[in-house]
Amino acid sequence: MNKVNYIALTLCLAGCSVFSQTIITDRPDQTESSSTIEKGSLQIETGVLLGFTEDDFSSERQLLAPSTLFRYGITNGIELRVLSQFESLKDQNSSQKINGMSDLEIGTKIQLFKKENINTEMAFLSHLILSTGSKYLSNNAFGTINKLSISHELSDVLGLGYNVGYDYFGEGSGNLTYSVALGISVTETFGVYIEPYGNFVEFDTHEASFDAGIAYLLKDNCQLDFSFGTGINHTMNYLSLGCSINIAKAKSN
Repeated sequence: MNKVNYIALTLCLAGCSVFSQTIITDRPDQTESSSTIEKGSLQIETGVLLGFTEDDFSSERQLLAPSTLFRYGITNGIELRVLSQFESLKDQNSSQKINGMSDLEIGTKIQLFKKENINTEMAFLSHLILSTGSKYLSNNAFGTINKLSISHELSDVLGLGYNVGYDYFGEGSGNLTYSVALGISVTETFGVYIEPYGNFVEFDTHEASFDAGIAYLLKDNCQLDFSFGTGINHTMNYLSLGCSINIAKAKSN
């Protein structure tokens, strides 16, 4: 599978037949990659995000600084995942501010389908949300995030990836989620993507959003990224900067 599929899914410039690298990221887009990392390697994907949301009752600024995903390859088709983030929320109307840690997420990604000379991959991802967050930032209940990720290689420079999923945060019916990422390989080290995504809150209210971004491959195991997003039928905007690095297991001679 060549580089463009990973750009489409995760904006990672990975695996092109004319360019070798060891990093396949799940940031900065909303669509999770359909690939797992190599057995024995540790990957750290971190970034900062500044977001704004507004509705009829509130106007809020969110700062994630940092949000960090740790990925470890248990086998070549299964990885262990831990997501931790420091969060700051500010009510724009009252100037009230809350700082602390969000609920910890622990999960796995399992490769379901990947074959040579077939331009389609599939994986399943599941996270358990633990009630470990700071006061007013925790859901105070167990939750879960689940996604089925599929990718297709459309050409040497174009790829398509999409997710469908279900999130549950400890009460209510939960949310259905979706995302579709189209990626373009501009050069061997630079790529762009566009992505509509959204969710059906409580299986009822549809919130549609759009984002786009770029990634630059600094080294074969290190990627920089920038992305921005906006709400389509609701008021939301965000900007994000990130860096990802893969620490591969040393190979014996």
